[in-house]
Amino acid sequence: MGTIRLKNIRTFSYHGCLIEEGKIGSDYSVDLEIKTNLKHSSESDNLKDTVDYVHLNRIVVEEMAIRSNLLEHVAKRIIDRALAELETVSKIKVGVSKINPPIGGDVEAVTIEMEEERYFKL
Repeated sequence: MGTIRLKNIRTFSYHGCLIEEGKIGSDYSVDLEIKTNLKHSSESDNLKDTVDYVHLNRIVVEEMAIRSNLLEHVAKRIIDRALAELETVSKIKVGVSKINPPIGGDVEAVTIEMEEERYFKL
């Protein structure tokens, strides 16, 4: 088993429950961690034998471009797509952060984290 991490994927997106958030947008950061078997790719040195992090990044960017009220909804879409499109991913953890959230205080970011595990049939 091994881990692939994409840290601090930055996007400008339009998530939030406030109407203004959908109009003016905000900065976001996404952290993604997946568990997969890296043994074969470590021996073959072939991209087709691993999880392509370009593909992972594309999923994040595309899903962050779709407006949602809640960060949880965006994170779940990222998880669902990664598990559907990348069959060798056994576990995924996603953190979505809204930078400078409009919550009436001096807060750098608010972050939600979700994870899901694929259960392989024996």
